[in-house]
Amino acid sequence: MIKYINFLENITQIVNTDKPFGETEQFIKENFKDFGELETLNIFLLDNNTKVLRDCYKEMKPIQEIFEDEIAVKYNNTIDEFWFNDFIINGKAYKLPQNIEEITIKLKSLAFPIYKGDDICGLIEIVFNSETAVQLSFLHVMKIFSSIIALKIQNTVLDEKMHTNVEFYDSMKSIAKIIETQYELTYIIPLIGEMLDRFIEDHLIYIFLRNNDKFELFWPKSCNDERAKALMLQLDSESTYLLSDDGKLGAFAMTTENNLLGCIIAKSLSERLKPKEIDYLEQLTRQASITISRANSYSEVLQYATLDALTGLNNRRQLETRLKQETSQAERQGHPLSVIMMDIDFFKNFNDTYGHAIGDLVLKEVANTVKQTLRESDIPARYGGEEICALLPFTDLEQAKQVAERVRQGVEEHEVPVEIDEKVQNLKVTVSIGVAQYSKGSKPEELYIKADEALYKAKKNGRNRVEINDKI
Repeated sequence: MIKYINFLENITQIVNTDKPFGETEQFIKENFKDFGELETLNIFLLDNNTKVLRDCYKEMKPIQEIFEDEIAVKYNNTIDEFWFNDFIINGKAYKLPQNIEEITIKLKSLAFPIYKGDDICGLIEIVFNSETAVQLSFLHVMKIFSSIIALKIQNTVLDEKMHTNVEFYDSMKSIAKIIETQYELTYIIPLIGEMLDRFIEDHLIYIFLRNNDKFELFWPKSCNDERAKALMLQLDSESTYLLSDDGKLGAFAMTTENNLLGCIIAKSLSERLKPKEIDYLEQLTRQASITISRANSYSEVLQYATLDALTGLNNRRQLETRLKQETSQAERQGHPLSVIMMDIDFFKNFNDTYGHAIGDLVLKEVANTVKQTLRESDIPARYGGEEICALLPFTDLEQAKQVAERVRQGVEEHEVPVEIDEKVQNLKVTVSIGVAQYSKGSKPEELYIKADEALYKAKKNGRNRVEINDKI
């Protein structure tokens, strides 16, 4: 009994260290010496996405890439046996009896499951150099040993997953933010490529854009893989991704509104693309598609008269276009979209007291303040008369309220210098603001209506204030 306690204590100390799990094999094998010399220690983790066993001591490679087909099939069948049995002893299934009797068992090989809750998440196999006699209680110790290993594996996998997820969401946010400052594809595409390259480190990344039904390599400078070129030609506007026959090459379609913009090619330098990698690449490709689509939209803005001549903000027509784009993307991607609607308080008094020229100057000054106060990703426009509206992509109601308050305060603190009767006067201007968030499934124009209702409430409650419409 003492040697069992010592064994479990030593194993616990090994797995509780900061040592990576892949480096624990020899230490664990050495702790079996009181029972017999180990020839083999295998610890396999079951991939829930593909139902493939992966070797924890060989960089999580699928066992099909390590063993011959016959052996890999044997291990997969062993997993199935564990649903009805506790151990595989010397190649035969065995279930522990309810009544424990201290009997001797001769062992050469022993396999037993790793559990996560009630689910089997892997297996452990130990093979002794020679046939070894152990007591039945040894099997119970192995069940405890399995639980200790399971905890170490789960913590290791969780740490890696958290690290990967943090990097992934950082990449997603970085790609989303590119469009805030740059609209030229020649600048945007290399940035996206470099971010993907950093995140998917052991893969080659290529970005192709579609031009007149032909794919043109945009990043990096060359791609000599003919399989990649053949694979991308099979993509269409309804595609998500295609994989090569060996699973090491993926073509991920960049699409927007049923239009194929291009594709991202990912080429693995070692094994097949993993399901999680494919999932990450799909999401990153969708974000890249949005960014490139917005860049294209901004290019069109430069080609057509979409700016209000007086304020330099987007005009009403352009705002309607962007609203449809943003609500469509918010609907598909599930990200929040808000709007702020503002009105210059007592604007009629400026016109009536000082004339329309001064009124126009006040409107221009307010528009400039709004532009300077908003984030670069926001989309301000002159909605009509003295009303200014701003779409706030990737912004929920609470965040939009904070943006609106910053705008309100910025306008209040900015005095408008005007010359009246050859004297310069500083006019004080304030705005009332209504805030609303887009509700999934609603019509785009309903967002304006909700914001306008909040704006009316702000005026009614004393002006120079922010009110929100939180109706769903």
